[in-house]
Amino acid sequence: MADPIRVLLVEDQPLTRLGVRSVIEHEADIELVGEEDNSRDGFSRFRELRPNVTILGLRLRDSCTIDDLDNYFIADPKAKIVVLAQHAGDAEIKKALTKGALGYICKDVTPEDLVSAIRTVSKGRKFIPADVAAILSEHIGSEELTAAEANILRMIVGGMSNKEIAFALDISENTVKTHASNIYDKLGVSDRTSAATLAIKRGLVRTDL
Repeated sequence: MADPIRVLLVEDQPLTRLGVRSVIEHEADIELVGEEDNSRDGFSRFRELRPNVTILGLRLRDSCTIDDLDNYFIADPKAKIVVLAQHAGDAEIKKALTKGALGYICKDVTPEDLVSAIRTVSKGRKFIPADVAAILSEHIGSEELTAAEANILRMIVGGMSNKEIAFALDISENTVKTHASNIYDKLGVSDRTSAATLAIKRGLVRTDL
């Protein structure tokens, strides 16, 4: 009989950890070898245990996993990582996959999909559930924001007025208005409130900073 798939779970919500643990305990070919509730200890355990699959909560109390992925792949270029998120935002999914994660699942994932994700990723293959794939497909071909636009969108989400943004960036208010208009066009919205709401939903702007 083959050795079980060794899994490390890094997630700060106790109820979520309990759920993942209870699912894994019923699978003979999967073993949960470690649990941590923060990024620092999670990475330390990763280097110590060298798990076959690592499940990382997207947002931990001390970090955002997307920021940490590079460290995992520097420590182990063959690391097999599944990102576990509260909800699916297409921008965050793309960032996680681009940085090397093989799976992206949400916390309402079915037990069957969780097990499938672990087994699939352990073989070096990508696993994206149908609902997450559907969100990605909705925005295929969407025009990307420039760095300047992304920065201004972050300020809009933060509630800053055009005048405040202009002062903070040392640019004219007309320039801010031009950027804002381009942002609205790319997002398919017509006003600041809709842009802010959509930015948060899609994960275009980080709200944990």
